[in-house]
Amino acid sequence: MLRNRLFFVMGLLVIASVILSACGGTAPVATEAPAAESTEAPVAEATEAPAATEAAEQTSFTTPHPILGDLKVRQALSYCTNKADLIKSVYPLLTEEEQASLVMNTFIPRAHWAYAGDENVTVYEYDPAKGGALLDEAGWTLGEGAEFRTNAAGEQLSLKFTTTSAAFRQTWAAIWEAQMAECGIQVIRLHAPASWWFGDTTGLARRDYELGAFAWVGQADPGGQTLYACDQIPLPENGWAGQNAMGWCNELASTNIKLANNTLIKDDRIAAYTIVQQEFTKDVPSIPLFNRTETFATSADLTGFAPAPGQEYYNYNVQEWVKAGSDTVILGFTQEPASLFTLVEDAFVANIAYQIARPSQETHLNYDFKASLVKELPTLENGGTTNNDVEVSEGTKVVDADGNVVDLAPGVFVNNAAGERVEFTGGTVTMKQLVSRFEIIDGLTWEDGTPVSSADLELNKKIACDPESGATSFIVCDKTASVEFLTDAVGYIHTWVPGVQDPLYFVPIWGLYPAHQVISDGRALADVPAAEWATLPEVAEKPLAYGPYKLVEWVKGEKMVFAANEYWVGGAPASPNFVIQFVTAESAEALLLGGEVDILASESLAGLNETLKAAEAEGKIVTYTEAGGTWEHIDIQLFTR
Repeated sequence: MLRNRLFFVMGLLVIASVILSACGGTAPVATEAPAAESTEAPVAEATEAPAATEAAEQTSFTTPHPILGDLKVRQALSYCTNKADLIKSVYPLLTEEEQASLVMNTFIPRAHWAYAGDENVTVYEYDPAKGGALLDEAGWTLGEGAEFRTNAAGEQLSLKFTTTSAAFRQTWAAIWEAQMAECGIQVIRLHAPASWWFGDTTGLARRDYELGAFAWVGQADPGGQTLYACDQIPLPENGWAGQNAMGWCNELASTNIKLANNTLIKDDRIAAYTIVQQEFTKDVPSIPLFNRTETFATSADLTGFAPAPGQEYYNYNVQEWVKAGSDTVILGFTQEPASLFTLVEDAFVANIAYQIARPSQETHLNYDFKASLVKELPTLENGGTTNNDVEVSEGTKVVDADGNVVDLAPGVFVNNAAGERVEFTGGTVTMKQLVSRFEIIDGLTWEDGTPVSSADLELNKKIACDPESGATSFIVCDKTASVEFLTDAVGYIHTWVPGVQDPLYFVPIWGLYPAHQVISDGRALADVPAAEWATLPEVAEKPLAYGPYKLVEWVKGEKMVFAANEYWVGGAPASPNFVIQFVTAESAEALLLGGEVDILASESLAGLNETLKAAEAEGKIVTYTEAGGTWEHIDIQLFTR
């Protein structure tokens, strides 16, 4: 679990690089949509995309695009876009209400706490008449009997539209092409290979498009939203650094991006994000379309299952799941983990299984964080965290202005206590340093009856930060100045190195490993070198539980069997037994429909289909469709070379 926890706490939230739409700690991840049956004849995939000439590489994007540089044209594109029909083309089995819930108006899902609200942004409802009127005003008129608009010079309103070759995207792109044609706009689709579209020196990376579609992967916290800042525009002279490939530079938006980057107060961040969204929707550098979905299906007689947008693990409330007339709930899963030592195991199923025995200390339902196994999330507002001014000098370990851990030396740029990027020239500089106090709830107990202790937290940190553990990243360890483990409570005081200013500073950092446990060879687990942990059955195959269930059997290739943990602080779970049944992708649906498994989650379902909908209509199953964090959009190139 800890590897996931460490990446979650820090990997999402490095201020210098996180974005509101992608919300990841590193640069946002562009992704290809999952395959789906195309309802339109695919456009022939391009095997080569136009390569920028050397001369073009030398020229900055300083000339407004002759068509897309006009705001009225961009607004017209938005008004001519029927998002409902795009959604219907790829998710035809959803209800109208479910389809409507997927519509994106800005770069933040409407369920997100940072969404500005429909009333506070420019919402472009489908209105082709309004779009046509704007095009008329822009000088693009539709002549008598003409299919496409032209300007006074007789030039046709024609735009190249580049995206990937995924069937899913071919489907909605064909619909969008037709929508634009209804407004007199010719769209020429290029379905390029993903290797070119997402290449390091091609496609998006070189701003080689007019209109371009892909998806950003979103997560729980906005975290700074640097994507749309003026200084994130990739240009030849800056080595093509940055992901603001549209070339959008709005000073008010950029100012508020910086404001969001330099405050950890949630209300202040919301206010700044609202302004950024207002300017974004006013200027239309991109057309947000819709969230992609996650699909779940359960037996009709299963209750308590409640997936929620933004929640990392859908089994966060597994103790509430119960099947009528049965003492066992069975989750079908198409993966089997190699290990439950999640510090080194990447498989999602490992974290799902781990969560059953060792649940997270917080939840983040609907993108909002709540305390679970900690008494409270220590925020600046409630006094659980302080953000202190500290004087640092040469040789002090700090996080520089780019998010790197360095020893302070002349020439290093840092963010000072005022949030200003400054060059250290010697002497001292005042920086911010976060200090948070985390306390575990009373009564949390291991399955053997031993109460959890601060020693368990300390052991977790010890192993996670040991290079011999097998972990591939030590970013949290590197950015930790000190940890004081409490003696008057189960918990710790965490001090980050100066310069760490992460929006999720209040998320619990260290998990629990049973320091008291004696393994089969007689050694205390706390005394076993980190290099051996991955090989220990007590770690990799049957970790000691403090959650609602304990793992009692793992039949490799078949199932994991869990039984209620009598010491669970939350009381007896609704179902005495829980099973993860390993199934094949080919058999999963049949097993659900036959009643042999009770739940299939998004990772084990190809998506909603006619078979599932028919079974639901017959009362055999219940399906759930949630708006995922990944969202489709069309970026607009504002400048030419």
